[in-house]
Amino acid sequence: MMKALRLLSQTKLYWGLLLICLIGALTSPHTSSGNNIFLSYGNLTDVLRQVSITGLVATGMTMVILLGGIDLSVGSVMGFSTVICAMLLTKPGWTAASALGVPAAVLVCGVAAALAARFIFAGLARGRDVGAGRRRDIALSRWRSVGIPALLGFIVAIAIGWWTASQVPVKFGVLGVLLVAPCLALLLGAINGLLIVTGRMQPFIVTLAMMVSALGIARLTAGSDNAVVPVYTGTNATEAFELLRSMLWGVLPVPSVFFLAAIVLFGAILRFTTFGRYAYAIGGNVEAAKLSGIKVAQVQLTAYLLSGLLAGIAGVLFVAQYRQGKPDAGAGLELDAIAAVVIGGTSLMGGRGGLAGTFVGVLIFGLLSDILQLQNIDSNVQLLMKGLIIVCTVLVQEQNLGQLISRWRFNRSREANADPKTAEAYRLPNAAKAQSKQREDLDEAS
Repeated sequence: MMKALRLLSQTKLYWGLLLICLIGALTSPHTSSGNNIFLSYGNLTDVLRQVSITGLVATGMTMVILLGGIDLSVGSVMGFSTVICAMLLTKPGWTAASALGVPAAVLVCGVAAALAARFIFAGLARGRDVGAGRRRDIALSRWRSVGIPALLGFIVAIAIGWWTASQVPVKFGVLGVLLVAPCLALLLGAINGLLIVTGRMQPFIVTLAMMVSALGIARLTAGSDNAVVPVYTGTNATEAFELLRSMLWGVLPVPSVFFLAAIVLFGAILRFTTFGRYAYAIGGNVEAAKLSGIKVAQVQLTAYLLSGLLAGIAGVLFVAQYRQGKPDAGAGLELDAIAAVVIGGTSLMGGRGGLAGTFVGVLIFGLLSDILQLQNIDSNVQLLMKGLIIVCTVLVQEQNLGQLISRWRFNRSREANADPKTAEAYRLPNAAKAQSKQREDLDEAS
C-alpha cells in the first residue's frame, strides 16, 4: 500500500495532466460530423502553439527559481523584444531599434565567442591534466587564456557588426531579428544578474525595477505615436517571416519547436552538466554551496542571462504569431510563467524541481484554458477557476500525498476519540491517576 502511495505521489503531476485531458475529452463539444473538437489534431496543435511563448519564458524562470531567485521582468523584457523585432522588420534605416540592437548583437556575440574559446582551451587542458579535479583551476598560458579568445571575439564581433549593419538600410530578415532581439534581451537579463550578484540586492526588488524600466524603454523606443507596431508579411515586412508561424512539415507549429528544443536542451543541461548540479546545490543551501567552492555568482548571473535570452526569443515568436509588436505585449506573462513552474513542482524556495515538471505544468495551464474556452465560460470566471486550480495543484505538489492521507486519517481518529462516551471512558482513568499523584506528593511533603 505504501509503495503504491509513494509511486502515486511521485507521478501525481502526470496523473493530473491525464485527468485534465480526460475532462476535456468528456466535456468537449462535437462538430456536425460527430468529431470531438478537443481531441482533434488541429485543436491540440493550437494549444501547443499558444503555450509555446509562455513555455519559453517558464523555461528560463525555472532555472532562476531553482536557484532560489525570481524574475519579474520577463514580461516587460518580452514586450520590449516585440517592439525591437517589429521595428527592425518594418522600418529601414537607423532607428531607435537598430541603434540599440546592432551594438547589443556585436557585444554579446563577441563576448560569447571569447568565452567559448577560453572554455574550450580550459577543457582541453583539464583533459590532459590527469590530477585535475572538477573544481580545480587550470593554469593556462596568457596567449590561450586571453590572447586567442580576445582575438576570436574581436573577429566575430566585426563579422556580426558588418552583417547586421548591412541589413539596416533594407530592413532586417528572419535571422537578423532572431539574433538581435534576443541579444538585447540578454543584456537586460545581464543587468538583473549583475545588480543581484555584485550589488547584493534582493532579486524581487531588482527584477521589479527592471519590469518597470523595460516597459518604459519599450515605449520610448516605439515612440509616443506607436502604441502598436503592425507587421504585415509581404507588404511592410519580409514574407519569409511567415515561416515562424507556419507548421513544420505539416506536423508541429514552429513556435512549439522552439519551446520543445529549449525544454530538451536546458533540461539536459540541468540534469547532466556541472552547471545543473551547482544550480540545485545553490538552491538547496547557498551558504553551503559557497563553502564547498562553487562559484555562486557565476551560476546566478548565467541563470538571469538565460532567462532574458529566452524572453527575447519569445518576443520574436509573439510578433510572428500576432503580427504586431507592442510594449505591453508581455503584461502578466511573468505570473503565468511562475504559475506554470510552481504547478510543475518546482519549489519557490529553490533546490527542487525541473524542466520536465515545468513542461507538464505549461501543458496543464494551456489545456485548462482551452477547455474553459470550448465551454464558452465567461473570461472572469475563467480567471477565478484558474486561480483556484493553481492553489489546489500547488497544495498537492508541496504536500506529499501520503502525508495528506495520514493527516486526514489522524483527524478522523481524533474526531472518533472526541465522542462523549469514549471521552468519558478516557477521562475516568486520567482523573484517578491525577488523584494518586496528588496523594504521593502529600506523603512526600509530610
